[in-house]
Amino acid sequence: YVLLKNTLRNFCSSLGWGAGYADIVKENKLFEHYYKEQGLVPEGEFEQFMDAMREPLPATIRITGYKSHAKEILHCLKEKYFKDIQELEIDGQMMEAPQALSWYPDEQAWHTNMSRKIIRKSPLLEKFHQFLVSETESGNISRQEAVSMIPPLLLKIEPHHKILDMCAAPGSKTAQLIEMLHADMDVPFPEGFVIANDVDNKRCYLLVHQAKRLNSPCIMVVNHDASCIPTLQIDSDGKKDILFYDRILCDVPCSGDGTMRKNIDVWKKWTTSNSLHLHGLQLRIAVRGVEQLAVGGRMVYSTCSLNPIEDEAVIAALLEKSEGALELADSSADLPGLKWMPGVTSWKLMTKDGQWFSDWSEVPSSRHTQIRPTMFPPKDAEKLAALHLERCMRILPHHQNTGGFFVAVLVKKAPMPWNKRYPKVLPHKHTHLTDDRYLYVLLDVVNGADFSLVGLSFEPAAPPPHSAPPPSKKMRLFGYKEDPFVFLTEDDPVFNTIQSFYDLSGDFPKLNVLTRTHEGKKRHLYMVSKELRNVLLNNSERMKVINTGVKVWSRNSDGEEFGCAFRLAQEGIYTLQPYIRSRIIRVSVEDIKVLLTQENPFLSKLEDDAHAQAKKMGMGSIVLKYIPNPQCPIQLCGWRGKTSIRAFVPRNERFHYLRMLGVEVFRDKQGLGQKRGDGEKEGKEQVEDEVEKDAEEEEGAGDNETELDLENGDQNGSSKPKTEGGNKETSS
Repeated sequence: YVLLKNTLRNFCSSLGWGAGYADIVKENKLFEHYYKEQGLVPEGEFEQFMDAMREPLPATIRITGYKSHAKEILHCLKEKYFKDIQELEIDGQMMEAPQALSWYPDEQAWHTNMSRKIIRKSPLLEKFHQFLVSETESGNISRQEAVSMIPPLLLKIEPHHKILDMCAAPGSKTAQLIEMLHADMDVPFPEGFVIANDVDNKRCYLLVHQAKRLNSPCIMVVNHDASCIPTLQIDSDGKKDILFYDRILCDVPCSGDGTMRKNIDVWKKWTTSNSLHLHGLQLRIAVRGVEQLAVGGRMVYSTCSLNPIEDEAVIAALLEKSEGALELADSSADLPGLKWMPGVTSWKLMTKDGQWFSDWSEVPSSRHTQIRPTMFPPKDAEKLAALHLERCMRILPHHQNTGGFFVAVLVKKAPMPWNKRYPKVLPHKHTHLTDDRYLYVLLDVVNGADFSLVGLSFEPAAPPPHSAPPPSKKMRLFGYKEDPFVFLTEDDPVFNTIQSFYDLSGDFPKLNVLTRTHEGKKRHLYMVSKELRNVLLNNSERMKVINTGVKVWSRNSDGEEFGCAFRLAQEGIYTLQPYIRSRIIRVSVEDIKVLLTQENPFLSKLEDDAHAQAKKMGMGSIVLKYIPNPQCPIQLCGWRGKTSIRAFVPRNERFHYLRMLGVEVFRDKQGLGQKRGDGEKEGKEQVEDEVEKDAEEEEGAGDNETELDLENGDQNGSSKPKTEGGNKETSS
C-alpha cells in the first residue's frame, strides 16, 4: 500500500498534478506563531524545537517483553546486528549504533537514525531489515514510535486487571497491554483481559492483525464509538453486575501536530481549527472512560498533539466535572530517564484567522458554536491550583529526539457524581421486561438514553447542571456483519475424540472453547479466558465483537481415519499444551533444525531418542517439544506421517526459532542465496522451505517457495542443519 501510494504521488507530481511528498515545505507560520505565544517551549529553545520538528523521526523498535525468547532476541540484536552496524561505513560516513531508550525497562526498546535509503545500500543492513520484518510478523518485535510506548507503562498493568483500550487502532499500545497481562508465561490464562475498541470498522481488522501476533486468549476486539461505548454486565457470584475496568487507556483522536516528523502532510494542513473541532469529542470520550473506570482504577489520557486545547483543557474540564471523584496522579518518578515538561495552567485560544481569546467572556456569541467554555482554564486561581495540572506530562521532540506527545494519569477516588444519582423507575411501566433487560435499560438511562418512544417512562433525580456529563450518543451498530461466537458445551460430541486422542487433563476448561458457526461442521476451535467468556455470554446483544480468542485446533479431514479430525494450531500451542498429556515427542536441538529446514523429512532423520518416540506413536497431529536448560522452551505443532514427520509452523516463526538456535536466516530478494566474500562461505547452505498448502491457509505462511541462506552460529559447535530435500510423501 505504501509503495503504491508513493508511486502514485510521485507520478502525479511528475505530471504537474500536485506537489510530491518530497516537495512539501516543512514550514507553517501560523503553527510557529501559535506555539511561541502559548509558551510551551522553554525560553531560548524554540529554534531547537522547530529544527527537531523538521528532522525525520528515528525508527524505534520494541521487543515483546513477556515472551520467553525476549532475552535471546535482545542478545541477538546487541551481539550480532548492533555491533556490526557500529563498525559499518557507508558513503564515507560511520553508522551510528542503535541506542536503548533510557526510560524503557530492561533495554526492551531501541531507536536508530538509519533511513530506508541507507538500508538499501548495504547487504548487512538489508539483513538487519529482514530480521526486523520477520520478527515483527512473528510477534517478537514491534515497530512503534517511542512516545507511543509511554501510556501503557504509566497504567501499571498487573495480570489480574480488566483493561479497556478505548481508541485502540492500529494496536501498538494494545500489544503492550497484552504483553503486560502475560508477564508470567507459565500462566496460560491470566485473570485479566483487554477489550480493544475502535470506531472505524476497517481499522479494527488492523487491530486484530496486531493482536493475533501475540496469540493471547485474553484479548477481544470490538467496534463502537468510544464516546458512547456500551456499559457491559458480567455474572458475579450468581448475580448480574456492571463491568468496571481496573485500567483504561484513553488515547483519543487528535490533530496530531506532535507527529509532524513522520506525517509530513500535517505541515500544510495544520490550523487551529483542528483542535477546536476535536475538543468536544475528546472530552466526551474521556468522560465515558471515567464512567466505566472502577473506583481505585487508573485511566491514562493521551494525545499526539501539543495543543493545550486538546490536552490540559480536556483534563481540567474532566476534573471539574468530577467534583473530586478524580485526581491527577504524580507520575514524575515512574519513568526515570524520560524528559518531559509539566502541564501548563494558562493558555489562550486562537482562531484560524489569527484572533486570540483568553477567556470565555471575550468570545462573541457568533462563535459560541465553535468555541466552548471548557476550552479555557478555570478562572478561580485556588480551584485551578487544586487541579494540579502541572502533573500532566508534555514530551517535546528536541529533548530526546522523539515525536511530540501529551499524557495525563487519572485516578478514580469515588463514583462520578452523575452516576451516584440513579433514576427512580416507575415499576408499573416495566413489568414486561426480564431482569436482564431491565438492568440494561437502567444502565442506558444512567448514560442518557431516551426510552419514551418505546413506552417506558422514568423519573430521574435531576442532577445539578454543573455536574452533568456531556449528553451521550445512542449506540449504533455499523460495519460488516460478523459471524457469531458459539461456546461449546461440556458434552459437545467434538470433545469425544479430542479428549481421548490428546489425553486432555481433567482441568481442561472445555467451556472456554468456542467456534464461529451455529451450523455445519466446525472448522476451527478457539479458546478464550474464563473472564472473557463471562463478558461474551452476557453482552452478545450489546456489543459488536470483531474478534476474540486464540485458535487451538483446525479441522483436518485426513485426521479422522487416525482418530481425530482436529489438528493442533501453532498459534494456540502455548495456551493448549499444558493440558495435553499425549502426542508429545521430545526432540533435540538437531531435530528442531531438521524439522524447520526440511519440508517433510523421513523419521530416520531424527536422532535416536526422538526417532524411537515417533515410531511408537500413531499417525496424526503431534507436539514437538524442545526444553533446553536454562534456555527457553520451543514447542511446535507437527504431523506424524507414515514414514515421515513435519512441522506445521508459519515461515517467520521458522526463521525465529532457527535464529534462537544460533542459525542465521537470510532470504535474498532475488530468491537466491546471498553471495558472501571469501572466508564467509563456510557454514552456509541453501534450503527450500516449501510449506504445505493447508498450513499456508491455516497458519498464514508466505510464498510457496523460498531460498534460505543459513549460517551456523551455534556457539556450542552444533553441526549445521542438513540440506537434503525431504521426501515428497504427503502427511497422510
